[in-house]
Amino acid sequence: MSVDGWHTLLVLGGIRSGKSEFAESLVADAPTVRYVATAPAGDPEDTEWATRLAAHRARRPGSWTTEETAANPGRLVEVIAAAGPNETLLVDDLGGWVTVLLDPAHQPADDTATIAELAAAVRSSTARLVLVSPEVGLSLVPTTPLGRAFTDALGATNRAVADACDAVALVVAGQTAWLKPTTPAPAHAVPPAATSPEAAPSRAATPRTAAHQAAPAQAVPADLGAGDVTLPEVLTPAAAPVPARAASDEPGTGDWAAPTMALPMIATGLVIQPGMELPMPDDYTGPQAVDRLATLDIPGAGLGVLEQVVGFAAATQGTSTPRPWDAVRVLLIQGDHEGGASAGATPGESSRRARQARAGRGALARLAAENRAGLQIVEAPASAPMEERPALSADEVEAALRYGWRLAEQAADAGVQLLVLAACGAGAEAAAAAVLAATAGAEPPTVLGRVVTEQGEIDDAAWMVRCAAVRDALHRTRRSAREAKDVLAELGGGDIALATGVLLGATARKVPVLLDGPVGTAAAMVSRDLAGQARHWCLLPDHGGRPGVRLAADVLGLTPLVDLRLDLGEGATALAALPLLRSALTLAATLPVHPSLGGPDDEGDTGERTGTGDRIGGDDGRAEDEPDFAEPEPAGPGPTTVGADEPVFPGRRAD
Repeated sequence: MSVDGWHTLLVLGGIRSGKSEFAESLVADAPTVRYVATAPAGDPEDTEWATRLAAHRARRPGSWTTEETAANPGRLVEVIAAAGPNETLLVDDLGGWVTVLLDPAHQPADDTATIAELAAAVRSSTARLVLVSPEVGLSLVPTTPLGRAFTDALGATNRAVADACDAVALVVAGQTAWLKPTTPAPAHAVPPAATSPEAAPSRAATPRTAAHQAAPAQAVPADLGAGDVTLPEVLTPAAAPVPARAASDEPGTGDWAAPTMALPMIATGLVIQPGMELPMPDDYTGPQAVDRLATLDIPGAGLGVLEQVVGFAAATQGTSTPRPWDAVRVLLIQGDHEGGASAGATPGESSRRARQARAGRGALARLAAENRAGLQIVEAPASAPMEERPALSADEVEAALRYGWRLAEQAADAGVQLLVLAACGAGAEAAAAAVLAATAGAEPPTVLGRVVTEQGEIDDAAWMVRCAAVRDALHRTRRSAREAKDVLAELGGGDIALATGVLLGATARKVPVLLDGPVGTAAAMVSRDLAGQARHWCLLPDHGGRPGVRLAADVLGLTPLVDLRLDLGEGATALAALPLLRSALTLAATLPVHPSLGGPDDEGDTGERTGTGDRIGGDDGRAEDEPDFAEPEPAGPGPTTVGADEPVFPGRRAD
């Protein structure tokens, strides 16, 4: 429910401006909301006021709870201070609170001190907090002493609370203007239990549960140079950082993100050209890690297809004992394609998805929070109708490639160990199908998935329009060169060009990438013509049932690990499968060698052993093979324990 990184938000607005509706929309997706009502009941005969209060109550969902603070102005401070990190509070509004504060029944009192206490409670709050307040400072100075006292007190309250909040929004005539830019401060759409190592809470107060560092999506600048453009900030679930292992602990793990080669540069920046020599994963550690799995104390047949994950991680980390990826970043690329490629798509849907991700809502953002992954949203340049003219100009292709490369470099410099490539854009699947047809000779209808409407219905008419757009684009470019940059300019468009730059930059910095969908696999097809090493740094968890992704996987030599058939948007399936991949790496890194191969015998061993058989802990003066205690003899018929977890029932042999 966060917006661009805020954790505490003040919503200002005039009467009937829509400020309350806007505030309520921000917390609409929270599991539970405590609505703090500050206004007094008013005169029982004032039907108009009663109607206003009833309208506010009618808008609240049944899952919300309401707390009244009109009887005591100090109660609001207590409620905010006592709220926990998993709670969401909506205070509506501070004008009613000031009215109660100035009530003669609560005087004499130090109003300034009470306002300061409220601001301090907001600043140190660990809850998710939205406060609504009327903005009355734009009107004339009231002519009555009581009116002046109210406007002065409310103005002081708004200033103090605005200073304490992460963000401030002003609603005028139903339109929202952000007055206070958000800083890298905690936000809260999904409260994960632990913090990403990419970012730590920036406040000195108690760590909050789901931090996002956010900024509006930034379009690819056309004049991108070597380092003169500010990249979008990263939305990152927060909690306690996981200490990184020293480089000396394992061979090859200390230089995951180290620069590996001198790349051609010109005055305007990096030159991305065909035939670049980028690093390859380690040829030896991958097979060694897979062979090592056969020696571990694993019951049954072992990890199955997940052995590929262990081999991939070992090769990309440069060690036969790879560890799970801790620092993960999701790059969500949002870019639309005009023309027939986007037939059947809801106008503005991709922009809504990007805003939803920035706000911490939706499948992608919630899965990112669950995986303690950073989320960076990038707006790619819009692509022209490919059936009529080139989707991008040559200069735009160069800019998108460099920008994507810089995004990967930024991630590597931040210590990211794994990138997840995600995308949302109208017409992206048709553009990817055109790229596959141009690079792999595929027939467009065979690689273009069915069009599904918002109502879940199949739209065959829209699918045919998309197929026709791809067919016409291929016919228009039938005499054009099929070099990588030409394919991106004529057919691929901004999102695929930017994704290609990301893959190349990640390869140069030895950062593995999870692909998940048509944009990522189309970018991988193009990147192989620029640097053939790029595909070896890619892992495809699932093809998602998309025919184009299946074909690209076959051409690239990528074997999908699972067949979940999830359709949650490009990138979400990879995040859904990520815990399973991490579990396989955890087992490979921590399980000991089987006792028959010289590993530890668990009987009587109180200390934990590493994968090499070294014993840690359990040193209490006894011999390592001495049991902790004598197992008592059973009093009668029943299971007899012959090992750590091997009950033997009467009538069965212990061997």
